[in-house]
Amino acid sequence: MFEHILLPLDGSTLAEGVLPHAVALAQAFHSRLTLLQVVFVRKNNHQRGMVNPMDWQIQKSEAEAYLKTVQERLADVSVESEVRVVEGNPAQQIIDFARDEDVKLILMSSHGRGGLSEWNINSVVQKVLYRAFIPVMIVRSYRASAEPLTGLTYDRILLPLDGSKRAECSLPIAKSIGSAQDAKMLLTHIVVEPLLPKQTPLGEEDRKLIRRLIDININEAERYFASLQDQFDGEDFQTLIEISSKPTAALHDIVDREEIDLVILSAHGYSGENRWPYGNITLNFISYGTTPLIIIQDLTENEIAKSLAEKFAEQSKGH
Repeated sequence: MFEHILLPLDGSTLAEGVLPHAVALAQAFHSRLTLLQVVFVRKNNHQRGMVNPMDWQIQKSEAEAYLKTVQERLADVSVESEVRVVEGNPAQQIIDFARDEDVKLILMSSHGRGGLSEWNINSVVQKVLYRAFIPVMIVRSYRASAEPLTGLTYDRILLPLDGSKRAECSLPIAKSIGSAQDAKMLLTHIVVEPLLPKQTPLGEEDRKLIRRLIDININEAERYFASLQDQFDGEDFQTLIEISSKPTAALHDIVDREEIDLVILSAHGYSGENRWPYGNITLNFISYGTTPLIIIQDLTENEIAKSLAEKFAEQSKGH
């Protein structure tokens, strides 16, 4: 599953908030870790398009020295890692490295050297999310603290499921983490309350129709969770079915109420389309979630339609 985990670091304490999570996941999946720092070197003002080789060597040496100190800290807790330094655009280099080195998970802090901001993730994380096409984990840096590298546990893991096979791609990962950490898994399904757009109050027949649809969906959700029982034999899990006209808000409320430590989501669910890399609920958790989040991408790069901006950018490269 997560045999190879990539940790992009930029030398900041905010970015290092991922380290306890990296240790926990490496122990759960017996993963090898790669510590990556991308060095951005400004081009020489006098020689357009050229990089000052002295600047590159200095920054590369500083990056390697920093990453080796992190490597030593990980070795002290029996987690092996390798160090890599590359030069260029941070987001693109992370994406290219992950693709070239067969990375199975990119583990990133929501913020780094640029500091905290009012945005829930910084621009580098956003770009990697949209172009990596592999599982990505986001650790909220504003929730991180100077904790030791070992001892981090996910006591309660939330798995929102909508009954689709696409959403179920999160199950193997959740089971592995839950088993390794003795965590309780909460399988959740939100039954969406139908809305009837009428300018007048609903009549008795309207209310009966809504109630009937809700009951049908609740029964279907119960049968669905019962069908998953065998997959979780011996695992500590419970199911939760809630009714709401606002499923995304309901899931956020569950995260707070149930004191969830980790959310695991499929990139798409039942209604997801290949036109976009993520469905609405996953996008909302990226933008507004407050807990660590693992997103399992269920589509390959070739299966996701290119945006108009991407098409124009590709055309412009040929001119």
